[in-house]
Amino acid sequence: MLDHVSIQCRDLATSAAFYDRVLATIGGERIMDFGEVIGYGVPPMPDFWLGPQRTGDGFRESHIAFSAPDRATVRAFFDAAVGAGAEVLHEPRVWPEYHPNYFGAFVRDPDGNNVEAVCHTPE
Repeated sequence: MLDHVSIQCRDLATSAAFYDRVLATIGGERIMDFGEVIGYGVPPMPDFWLGPQRTGDGFRESHIAFSAPDRATVRAFFDAAVGAGAEVLHEPRVWPEYHPNYFGAFVRDPDGNNVEAVCHTPE
């Protein structure tokens, strides 16, 4: 349903390094880099964008859930995020309150956003 998502970052280089590392675990890569705007996705088109913070005085948390093909990939995403210094919100696990096969892990990115990898299929 989503065509693309863009978030603003306090420190674009720090956020880009984080997303370079964690999105690689789910098959994503840096596709476009215009210096102050960076696009990630699965080639040929980016669907997740980073840019510098240009609006607002305060922080408003975003929640971004990236699709993973299986539970091992959710775990790899989580491990990469933690290895990149992310704050752990929720370790990988089944979330039966969402549905019986919802397997997700949640971390904070360098800007404090709630970032998740999720798989909807059984193990």
